[in-house]
Amino acid sequence: MSALPLISHRSSDSIAAWRDDKAVTADRFLSDVRQLASAFPEGEHVLNLCGDRYRFGVGLAAAVVTGKISLLPSTHSPEVLRQVRQFAPDVFCLTDNNSPKVGMREIAFPPMDDFLKDEFSMPLIDEKQCVAVVFTSGTTGKPQPHPKSWGCLVGSVRAEAARLQLRDDLNYAIVGTVPPQHMYGLESTLLMAWHSGNAFTNAHPLYPADVCAALAGVPMPRILVTSPLHLRSLLNAGVALPEVTCVISATAPLSLELALKVERQFNAPLLEIYGSTETGQIASRRATQTEQWHLFPGIELCIEERSAYARGANIETDFELNDVLELLDRETFLLHGRKADLVNVAGKRHSLANLNHQLTSIPGVQDGAFFMPDSNGSERVVRLAACVVAPGVEPADLLAALRERIDPVFLPRPLLFVHALPRNATGKLPRTALQAMFQEAGKNKFQ
Repeated sequence: MSALPLISHRSSDSIAAWRDDKAVTADRFLSDVRQLASAFPEGEHVLNLCGDRYRFGVGLAAAVVTGKISLLPSTHSPEVLRQVRQFAPDVFCLTDNNSPKVGMREIAFPPMDDFLKDEFSMPLIDEKQCVAVVFTSGTTGKPQPHPKSWGCLVGSVRAEAARLQLRDDLNYAIVGTVPPQHMYGLESTLLMAWHSGNAFTNAHPLYPADVCAALAGVPMPRILVTSPLHLRSLLNAGVALPEVTCVISATAPLSLELALKVERQFNAPLLEIYGSTETGQIASRRATQTEQWHLFPGIELCIEERSAYARGANIETDFELNDVLELLDRETFLLHGRKADLVNVAGKRHSLANLNHQLTSIPGVQDGAFFMPDSNGSERVVRLAACVVAPGVEPADLLAALRERIDPVFLPRPLLFVHALPRNATGKLPRTALQAMFQEAGKNKFQ
């Protein structure tokens, strides 16, 4: 058996986490893992619903050392939970006081008042052991399960830490605005800390003031792991930003304009991560310096009949990517958008991502998204729709601004003004949620 450690901290007094601004050593973390593992009921599958990132991490680790599999859907809607129960009828839920009620067999995260200080003994995990099943977000349809082995996950986050050039003599505090149930959050806010000898934090801040407080509550050096949605919110809030060593962003490519603003206001480098639920993270770039994405060591891309396939390193089976890529050489590529992102209206092609960028660049627009409805077969030309958060902006003025930016055939009909878009915790917009929003508004008068 080829085994890898549960965490890579070198000594028992290494700081493995920050919880409510207090340091948690590696031996205390392992003590909490042992206590929770002893309390787990029967059942091979765990649905970890803990909202506190520290409790989530202890729960994940306890599942790993007991040979259980953590199920990680990106949302907890009734339909997704029904699919989870079908996938694993023996599933039980680990909950804390921030967990949603889902009507399943539950175990509450117990008090961890006792510190079972023991000889510093590191659990070793078979690298082939399946430790998690991560479900896709459903942005293009029904969420799909993808099993993850321990070796696959550890290899991925070690490559990320190496790309960040983290120093061995420093202990970095990693603050995340994205949830650990999502593949990006799982790797970058939790597992990277475990396998670079650094510290994750229990906070899950969303609002700008909370993000600043979470950063200020831990010492430098610190890393902010976030998304374009949260970065825009931070910069627009006009708050004083705490010092950080670097910023990591994923879930959608950043525009050069936003990337420059982030680096200027944080006075720190911004690294973007490219990957997917299916592959994990496979590449990175610094958008202020290059458009090109640089593959992680051991990852290979090949283009066959306009489809891009990734293989090697932490990718356990060859996978067809859902994006349109241009391979420049063996290590770099350009990203041209998602396959499902390209729309054809009246014989003209355009990218939904670019249309969204044009929409959200209009003064007064806080958020917005274009949407291509399904064709019902009765219309010769299917028209794009869009929903927008733009309080105080008149519909006619917004459409006039769009006419100056895009071809008229892509103007949205209908254009729906809403208070907020149905984004998930990482800022993505599941297609089903957008579709439901338009169907709900269908009986009302569109602007």
